[in-house]
Amino acid sequence: MKLLYITNQICGSGGLERVLSIKASYLADKLGYNVHVVTLNQNDAPLFYKFSDKLKYHDITVNGNYLQYFIKYRNCLKSIINTIQPDIISVCDDGLKGFFVPKIIHKPCIMIYERHASKNIFKKTDTPNILQKIKYKVIDIMMHYGAKNYDAFVVLTNYNTNEWKLDNLTVIANPLSFYPNTLSNGNNKKVITVGNHGYQKGLDRLLQIWERVSDKFPEWKLDVYGKIDKNETYIALAKKLNIDNSVNFHNPVKNIGDKYQEASIYAMTSRSEGFGMVLIEGMAYGLPCISFDCPSGPRDIITDKESGFLILNGDIETYTDKLILLIENNLLRLQMGKKAREKAKKYLPENIVPQWHDLFLSLIKLKL
Repeated sequence: MKLLYITNQICGSGGLERVLSIKASYLADKLGYNVHVVTLNQNDAPLFYKFSDKLKYHDITVNGNYLQYFIKYRNCLKSIINTIQPDIISVCDDGLKGFFVPKIIHKPCIMIYERHASKNIFKKTDTPNILQKIKYKVIDIMMHYGAKNYDAFVVLTNYNTNEWKLDNLTVIANPLSFYPNTLSNGNNKKVITVGNHGYQKGLDRLLQIWERVSDKFPEWKLDVYGKIDKNETYIALAKKLNIDNSVNFHNPVKNIGDKYQEASIYAMTSRSEGFGMVLIEGMAYGLPCISFDCPSGPRDIITDKESGFLILNGDIETYTDKLILLIENNLLRLQMGKKAREKAKKYLPENIVPQWHDLFLSLIKLKL
């Protein structure tokens, strides 16, 4: 079966790239799919994650004004599709254009949309003004219109289904990157978080929490791994809060597993998530996780008070109290970490990727 993924770039260190590397590689290596990937303006950039050698890549280079950009993108995409003749096309693009690919290419075969983010990804403030609210509403209408043109619209969690009023919804979680034999011992005085420095990741909230935690536990460190914004916003905030001596900012690393192993707690303070890949990665290393109950991933992943803590979104006081509880109670960390690791097995590739295979077969059967 020929499968074509349409995405933007797969050379970055984000969750979408990691998931695609696992999923596409498994489909090619284990299930015998002929997998092609179309990227946009990637050129010869090296891949951050390991992809199967069996995958075939096609890059589209576009520039110019909006009209020139659109025409060249459409023509190149249609040319690639005519050459490959895929049985199924899966679009992995959390921007607006991804919703309109079926219209752009006149839907030549079965098409699936993979949603890797909450709708809230477009929001840049907790208190939008009237014009911003109108903008979000227009975007919402456009997304729903485009989503209806797909044969299947795949979201990552059951919580995600609350955001979409669609008849073509399917829930398939992200597959786990690794399930190591060597775990965290839970004794290192380190808390870890992984993610870019964008607004939705909520690092400002985490630093406010850490200001209170570090005052009580100055020997503990917070390690932040992720692409640093050009203005170094949160590095500056850490200095302003006078916690820069206990917070370490790092760019993305390929050996992130080693960093989970060195930590004792995983902390997530996102305002929204499509899934929360980093949670299941931390859990696989035996880390108890603490997260705000944001839309749309953590609730499906963390079992509150068993494998970690779910905190009312934005409740910094309670979050601080629970993080302090985990720091103070070594036995609790170990017990929760053990349950977290056990739950992470649910997301092993051999449990998740066959669900995609079943979806593909069911859609083909419907077309017969």
